[in-house]
Amino acid sequence: MSSTTAQPIVETDRRPARILVVDDERSMRELLAIVLRREGYEVLLAENGRSAVDMLEREPVDLLISDIKMPDLSGVDVLRAAKKIDQDILGIMITAFASTDTAVEAMRLGACDYLSKPFDIDLLKMKVREKIENRQLRQENLLLKRTLGLSHQFSNIIGRSAAMLDVFKMIETVARTNSTILLTGESGTGKGLVAQAIHFHSLRRDKPMVSLNCGALPEALLESELFGHMRGAFTGADSNKKGLLEVAERGTVFLDEIGEMSAVMQVKLLRVLQERRFRRVGGLEEVQADIRVIAATNQDLTKAVADGRFREDLYYRINVIPITLPPLRERREDIPLLAEHFLIKYCEQMNKQIAGISHEALDLLIHHEWPGNIRELENVVERAVALESTPSVLPDSLPATVRGDSPRPPSAPVETLPESGFDLEAHVKEIERGYIAEALKRAGGVQVKAAELLGMSFRSFRYYVKKYNLR
Repeated sequence: MSSTTAQPIVETDRRPARILVVDDERSMRELLAIVLRREGYEVLLAENGRSAVDMLEREPVDLLISDIKMPDLSGVDVLRAAKKIDQDILGIMITAFASTDTAVEAMRLGACDYLSKPFDIDLLKMKVREKIENRQLRQENLLLKRTLGLSHQFSNIIGRSAAMLDVFKMIETVARTNSTILLTGESGTGKGLVAQAIHFHSLRRDKPMVSLNCGALPEALLESELFGHMRGAFTGADSNKKGLLEVAERGTVFLDEIGEMSAVMQVKLLRVLQERRFRRVGGLEEVQADIRVIAATNQDLTKAVADGRFREDLYYRINVIPITLPPLRERREDIPLLAEHFLIKYCEQMNKQIAGISHEALDLLIHHEWPGNIRELENVVERAVALESTPSVLPDSLPATVRGDSPRPPSAPVETLPESGFDLEAHVKEIERGYIAEALKRAGGVQVKAAELLGMSFRSFRYYVKKYNLR
């Protein structure tokens, strides 16, 4: 992140990583000391297991590299003692006498890797680098959350890029107002999480926050969900029911995908925002609406207004304070933090011991385009955790679309530009529509499969299906 745009959100300890090397062979200790010090690490040396444990009790250590077979305490014993002193310490075990049982025991105790002598020095350097980087990422994640203050409010919003620092600043600035907020950004950029953060930072945080996806319900059901209904208002209305506007009294209503709302519902919502009152479906009594509205959309509402698909007066009512969330491809420096956050989350859920993400896999994640944004990244990491059988996420556990080996359609030949020119935007839309239609046809109408064929998230694909009226 450029220092001219924003300061880092956390101050982290930038001392060189400290590595303890334990080996009863002096030549091996000295070799590793030379190699690792050239890499910029601080290196401590111990000639046996007991000396290593004494050193661990006196000095904080980031990574333990230990021979397994030693005359007093084994490397596994040293690792066991190290874990009692610092549960987060990383361990790489090395030995000339490889044993499956010993390796399993070391991994069970939390060793993040295992090497057999003789080993490649470059391989060791690579493994040390990725383990240290993963440890630093975890520490930055924790510091980031603490610095942002209230852990619940920001616990799932991760970022240190200039764009995300602007979002954090905006949340803190506007949260304590009652102004209506419009969150914009592509699908999967975290609009729901930002809405939650705004609510939990607001003066309404002790009252309910309710969410409604305006694109997921037909008009009649959406009206009933939002405003409630009276008994007998329609078939199946066997009793009075409060709508979300009443449930959220003095709290917050989050209206996701507001661009999908029908023209009739737009009029009714506009009245709520203007008069702060509404009627239940089938009711005559006016009900007060003391609520704060946060709306979200992945559409260009200004274009929707110009096309007559969205009311201009409603647009200005909801666009009092706009907050735009950047796509993940524009904040690549946040990808390691996000990936590490999801790794920890799913390792805990699946009860798996995966120490980190390999350098090669992380590089693939950073350079992927992420059309599905954070939601896609989370799905990819969850899949990797489920499939990975080693202590570190490797490229093979990532989907083909991220690895770059998925088949790509051949590039279409560039047509000759007509002398009079032509409408490029319309031409591109026609090509886009063609691919969407062909994917639907090939997938037998199953949108999830069609989206996979085009490397798109389901929500993005569904948006284009509606856009081109391909249902």
